[in-house]
Amino acid sequence: MFLRLDPNTLDVLPVGVLVTGGSDHRLLYTNRACQEMVGQLELGVPIQEALSDVCLEDDFAPFDRVLETGDATTVEAIPFKYDEQGRLRFASLSMLKIMREDGEGLLVVAVEVTDRVAAGRPTGSVAGDQERLLQRYQSLVQLQTQAVWVADPMGAVSEPIAGWQQLTGQSWEEHRGDGWLNAVHPDDRESAKERWAGAVERKRNLDKVHRVRTPDGAYRHVRVRALPIVEGGAIVEWVGTIADIEQEWQEEQHRLLLDQVAAATANLADLDEVLRALAEVIVPNLADGCSIYLMPGLEDQSIPRPVVGERLVSLVPDEPMSTGRQVFSPASAFAKAIRSRRPSLHVFPGKQPPPGITPPNVEDWLRLADVNSVALVPVIVDGEVAAMLVAGACGEREPLGKAEVDLLGRMLDHAHDHLRNAMQFQRTQRIALALQNCLLPDPPDVPGLEVTARYRPSATAEEVGGDWYDSFVLPDGSMVLTIGDVAGHDLTAAVTMSQMRNALRGLAIDRREPPGDILRRLNVATEILYPEDTGTCILARLEYQGNREWQLHYSVAGHPPPLLVTQDGEARYLEDAVNPILGVGYDMPRTSTVATLRPGSTLLLYTDGLVEVPGGHLDAGLECLRRAAASMAGAPLEALCDELLSRMPMMPVARRDDIAIIAVQLPRV
Repeated sequence: MFLRLDPNTLDVLPVGVLVTGGSDHRLLYTNRACQEMVGQLELGVPIQEALSDVCLEDDFAPFDRVLETGDATTVEAIPFKYDEQGRLRFASLSMLKIMREDGEGLLVVAVEVTDRVAAGRPTGSVAGDQERLLQRYQSLVQLQTQAVWVADPMGAVSEPIAGWQQLTGQSWEEHRGDGWLNAVHPDDRESAKERWAGAVERKRNLDKVHRVRTPDGAYRHVRVRALPIVEGGAIVEWVGTIADIEQEWQEEQHRLLLDQVAAATANLADLDEVLRALAEVIVPNLADGCSIYLMPGLEDQSIPRPVVGERLVSLVPDEPMSTGRQVFSPASAFAKAIRSRRPSLHVFPGKQPPPGITPPNVEDWLRLADVNSVALVPVIVDGEVAAMLVAGACGEREPLGKAEVDLLGRMLDHAHDHLRNAMQFQRTQRIALALQNCLLPDPPDVPGLEVTARYRPSATAEEVGGDWYDSFVLPDGSMVLTIGDVAGHDLTAAVTMSQMRNALRGLAIDRREPPGDILRRLNVATEILYPEDTGTCILARLEYQGNREWQLHYSVAGHPPPLLVTQDGEARYLEDAVNPILGVGYDMPRTSTVATLRPGSTLLLYTDGLVEVPGGHLDAGLECLRRAAASMAGAPLEALCDELLSRMPMMPVARRDDIAIIAVQLPRV
């Protein structure tokens, strides 16, 4: 048997207890009742020496037999020291072999039987009590005892539970019988009662975990174990332990949550998906609400300045905002957590939450939702705050604590690699976008015309793409509009795009010829100079004919058709003059055509990123764009282009291709 010595348990017993160790029976422990019986004994010496001034007999052979055979034994009516009236005192000893951390030993239970010996009564009943005590401790050793309780055969607590008042604040009068149930958490009370009744009815061991209320009103998890004590085939009592396992329970729950996070994010590659899966584990297991912000790369995060976060995930019940960019003041708790790069915990049950934990327009929600605590957990990647997790607990849920904050940080570790990739992507894309903007010129100012252009990089590609646009005014006053897309999404495609754009400028600037002829010569140059590359293009020349009439000369090389939107809301594609892509056909002739544009019309040239639907047909995207543009026919050109970029329902959330737009709007009547 293995004994984990717990003085708090043994000291409350009404009988003497001694613990010895080793073959020489060194005295290691005496409880309070033993000390009251024989006085303070010297520890660390053989028990024969420790009891030399107490025992009147020196027969310690039973100690050796129990240690050698392992069989428990009882020695009755051993005489020991005289009392104050000079009367000889007697004790009965029961011995049980135990295993301790440092080796073998004995557990000795001593009961004084002086009155029985003096009255000539047998001491057998006392020996029976001692054997029962030994059986109790033999059972408790199996249960790795921490606290002891005893119940009658029907399950009612019949003796004070050692340590129960310290754990729960209940006195013996309050917890005797079934009174201990009043300290059990209301949600666990019925199951605790049913499990205990079932164990008593079936005469089986009990092993149950539930929560009990501590004197300060909090709850802790305890493990309750019980074994029946059987004599003559009948249960005479139950003996059990109560162990505080709050830390063990918390660690197990945390391990399960970490396993759940690992399983939920195992096969996800997209950062948004990883963070959403993470948030769905946090809510409701650890918190009632959770938002995760992706942070921009700040050059010096220690300097107080407004902080902009992109909220990618928001799992907050009845909260007025979903995702999007949010701005936090330099004095906010959010910004301070970023500058310190340490988690911060804010607990405010029933109080006003501190400002700056959430965006200003969400602070009213904190009060309405009865949020009692909020944790801000920054995620550091390569020395920068890559993301910020904001989690909150509401209402009756226990406020978040240090253990929960630590766990949130460990859970975020599962998104670490994804966040590192996202940061690298952001850095590379910022450089790529700056390069792309340098390569794409601003539209010219043309009296009477509104001209605008837009470029949006891919949301998934790191490098610059091959999308481009251009516009310039010819010596005769006509204006050239062109848009194109070189195959590929890397630096090579961007360089080829820039060279093709400049080549087209040179070919179109000094000749007034059909656009198809210019594209034919551009195609020859492409096949000679860039034999491995292909691309698409629209070349259009807008000429004023007088009397508010404009003509559009254009040619299309494998590109989505131009969209013409009239002032009264009619939208149609210009689908003539369709030719093969650039990079094939060498010197093959290419067609051109002319379209008349009415006053107030808008001409839209765009790349396929605006209308392409992964896995879908291009016609669906084209029809969606046509309807959207028709519905905004009367809008100013700048607003129309911005709305098309934001409203296109066919566009996926994560764009897989760049988008380029160049548009011109004629004077209205």
